[in-house]
Amino acid sequence: MAAKLKKGDKIVVLAGKDKGKEGVISSVDPKTGKAVVEGVNVAIRHTRASQNSQGGRVPQAMPIQLSNLALLDSKGKPTRVGFRDEDGKKVRFAKTTGETV
Repeated sequence: MAAKLKKGDKIVVLAGKDKGKEGVISSVDPKTGKAVVEGVNVAIRHTRASQNSQGGRVPQAMPIQLSNLALLDSKGKPTRVGFRDEDGKKVRFAKTTGETV
């Protein structure tokens, strides 16, 4: 099945502790149905000091369910994503505006 949300998409969080926050998807794991979004669902990770890095409390973005995310259209509104054929290619489009993503 084609991915409705991909790396680099601007999204908004629909549910959870970060509801309403916007960000850009940095990675997607289709197997688990989760994505990592910069600045959203941030947890503090305690790391041990090593030769390469300094130890301490490091904020790290954790994965969030894809069902809790919505794509932002060109007007900055959350939208669902659909698929259609254009010139023999399958493309994604925003359901609110009808524009290709």
